[in-house]
Amino acid sequence: MAVLITPATALRESFVEALGEYHAEGLPFYARVDERLLRDREGFAAYVRSVVLDALPGGWRPTFAVAQTTLWWVEGRRFVGRLSIRHELNDWLRSTGGHIGYDVRPSERRRGHATAMLADALPVAHALGIDRALVTCDHDNVGSRKVIEANGGIADAPTAEKLRYWVPTAPG
Repeated sequence: MAVLITPATALRESFVEALGEYHAEGLPFYARVDERLLRDREGFAAYVRSVVLDALPGGWRPTFAVAQTTLWWVEGRRFVGRLSIRHELNDWLRSTGGHIGYDVRPSERRRGHATAMLADALPVAHALGIDRALVTCDHDNVGSRKVIEANGGIADAPTAEKLRYWVPTAPG
C-alpha cells in the first residue's frame, strides 16, 4: 500500500530510477533535476533538504515562486510519485498551475496512484489553511481530469492552457 511521506534520502536509488523514466519522457519538472548530482549521496541529501525547506515561509526562492510542501508517494522503499501543495496562489498559479500538482512515474501509471495520492493530500492542504484547492490539468489529459473529478473537483472557467477545478479539502 502506498503512502505520502516527506522526501527522504533513504529512497535515493528508487528516486533516481524514476528520474530516468521521467527524463525519457522529457517531463519538464524532472528534466530540470540533474540526475548525475542525485547519484551522489551528498548531492541527493542536499536536494532532499532543499525540497523540504521549500515549505517554510520566507526563505530564499525565486520571486515567481511560493512556499510549497512536497510529498512523495511511496510503496515500501519504491518511489512512485510526487505531489506539491503550493501554500498560496500567485497570478500564474491562479490561471495555470493551481495549488496542487502531482505526477506518477511512468512505470506505475494507470494503477490508481494519482487518485489515491490526491485524496491523501487534501487533508494536508486543509491543515495548511487551504479550504478548497485549485487543481489544473491540460485539456487533453483525460486521466488527470478523471483523477480530479474523482476527488470532488468542480470545473471552473478554463484558460487557453488548462482546465481548472476547485477541490474541497475538508471531508463531507
